[in-house]
Amino acid sequence: MKAVALQVSERSVSQFEIDAAAPSAPASAAGAPGLIPLSWIFGALAVTVATITLFMMRADLGISLSVDLKILLFVYLVGVTAALYYWHDARTEWQRAMHDTVEHVSLFALVCLLGTVATYPAAAASSGFADAALQRADVLMRLDWLAWYGVVAAHPLLQLVERFAYESIYVSPAILLGYFAYAGRKPEARLFIASFWLAAVMTILIFTLMPAEGPLAFLSHGHFSYMPESALDQQQLIPLLRLHHLNSVNLGALKGLVSAPSFHAASATLFIVAAWPIRTLRWPLLLLNLAMLMSTPVEGTHYFIDVPAGIAVALLAMAAMRRVAAWFALTEASISAADSTYPRTPHPL
Repeated sequence: MKAVALQVSERSVSQFEIDAAAPSAPASAAGAPGLIPLSWIFGALAVTVATITLFMMRADLGISLSVDLKILLFVYLVGVTAALYYWHDARTEWQRAMHDTVEHVSLFALVCLLGTVATYPAAAASSGFADAALQRADVLMRLDWLAWYGVVAAHPLLQLVERFAYESIYVSPAILLGYFAYAGRKPEARLFIASFWLAAVMTILIFTLMPAEGPLAFLSHGHFSYMPESALDQQQLIPLLRLHHLNSVNLGALKGLVSAPSFHAASATLFIVAAWPIRTLRWPLLLLNLAMLMSTPVEGTHYFIDVPAGIAVALLAMAAMRRVAAWFALTEASISAADSTYPRTPHPL
């Protein structure tokens, strides 16, 4: 599918739906998403950090870092800062691609870290468990979690495939962000990162209102023929957080505490949507993320209803951020049109 080019400003952007066959085309179609300013993303992350800090203090939670992790984090931060500074004035496509890769991956990694840490004070602020309601929803959908768990438990090869698929959550974004950097498609990269951030915020807010122990703990009654990747993290950690018996969040051993909605399902949906316009990535990432969706109920100890709930969160987040990006495109086009109609002239001294 060919993109219809329209120059809107010096920083022209590429349409989110254009085909990947022309990776470096910087053109933008009318109504296409604009470039979300980095200052807006930094502002959103700053508000996120402030909110997490406030709730961490309220829950009497601190951050725990091993010496090795502190050294690794320091080296990472120094490396990222040096790379962004060195490639800031990129003179070649390779330098620009490297700068954008570092920028995209660093922003995405920060969103992931903040989102995972935020689940701890969110769990501490929650009350009760919604397992009975979630299980009733599964029954209404005529889906039997224990039956599917039994199938997985009886087939070691299926366990291996499901665990690989579930743990592949960082493979798709690495491929996508690398491609966006290589192709010079910064608007799509920022839209993807912003949508991922909003989906994480929505997921955590819903989780605070309806936390769950998970079907493994709620339905198995202590009889486990197979221990999935997520194990019994919700059942073990959420009560400790509520009682303030857990006083620090170990960044080297973060656990997933969210049951409903499934953020793995939300992530898979965002990855599929982002990859769909890219011909070379469409089918490989579709298959990989469909496998991740299939693995989510057992490996993530999620009720089946958690999966469509996560998909809905992702679609809402993407729709909202596309509107934001479209607003930036419209604003940018208006400014460009005004500049062409009333060209600015230097003011005489």
